[in-house]
Amino acid sequence: MIAAAQIDRILDRYAEIEARMSTDGAGSSFVKLAKEYADLGPIVAKAKEVSAMREQMKQLTAMSTDPDADIRAMAGDELVDLKRRLPDLEHELSILMLPKDAADMGSALLEIRAGTGGDEAALFAGDLLRMYQRYAQLNGWQFEIMSESESDLGGYKEVICAVNGSGVFAKLKYESGVHRVQRVPATEASGRIHTSAATVAVMPEVAEVDIDINESDLRIDVYRASGAGGQHVNKTESAVRITHIPTGVAVAMQEEKSQHKNKAKAMKILRARIHDAERERLDKERAADRKDQVGSGDRSERIRTYNYPQGRCTDHRINLTLYELDQVMQGIALHKIIDALVSDDQAKRLAALDESAVA
Repeated sequence: MIAAAQIDRILDRYAEIEARMSTDGAGSSFVKLAKEYADLGPIVAKAKEVSAMREQMKQLTAMSTDPDADIRAMAGDELVDLKRRLPDLEHELSILMLPKDAADMGSALLEIRAGTGGDEAALFAGDLLRMYQRYAQLNGWQFEIMSESESDLGGYKEVICAVNGSGVFAKLKYESGVHRVQRVPATEASGRIHTSAATVAVMPEVAEVDIDINESDLRIDVYRASGAGGQHVNKTESAVRITHIPTGVAVAMQEEKSQHKNKAKAMKILRARIHDAERERLDKERAADRKDQVGSGDRSERIRTYNYPQGRCTDHRINLTLYELDQVMQGIALHKIIDALVSDDQAKRLAALDESAVA
């Protein structure tokens, strides 16, 4: 239960920001205040609902001792209804009050790599790519393939995509990890079920202002781009490989004919990878056991199995199984898994806050 004092502090802070914004005028401090004001808006609205309901319950409690039997009956019925509704309202407020991940509302870079399983793993990586493309489309997000390395059978050894829109990272961050598929490959003559895997990495898109990279820390190599079988060979050195010397992170890009465009794309991916590595380091410091954290981004951990013979998809982090594999792979039912992961993550964080409050 959220204490009345907590709600009062939120309302006081909101009123304080509102007053300061009316006098501070334009500038960086105003922009910062405006952002906090906007972030607090939904919390304040829900807090006022909770306060109003609690006040109404006090009045009804007093009315339940009224000499008039009809008034007592009416007050009792309304009180029962409010007592039923209040916990849900308080839970909604608790969720809104959870600490926010600054990256949640932004876009993301999505990397899919074929793992164990050879050609079948590459085909599965392609299936995952199409699943995320469809999911992005259903959410109204923009989906751009930035770099791709196709396999001989039409799958992908590696593909890197930019997914742009509001709240992309908040949803897709739970997809980081090892995805396992169990099915009969198209190349399997005897009909045996094979197990293959692909690794998914989701990183928040990072603006230049969010991470400072010194030019002196970069080694930039340029070379001629080449295509499969010697096709589309570029006569100019348009391909770029950028290495961040302090961390050893390297990105190669040759998708564009322009060296400038390849460099810009490579830097975008480089910033995201460096930022992601730093986020992961900080997460490890904050959590003694990352395996208990949903969406920790631990890519060595198998997170989900797609079993085609049984038509099921199982997320091992929350023991959720859906017998809607076709719809999951089409991106249509993927939200059921992601929403369940979000709810589980929120429940764990609420429990952690309750424990710290008791302590």
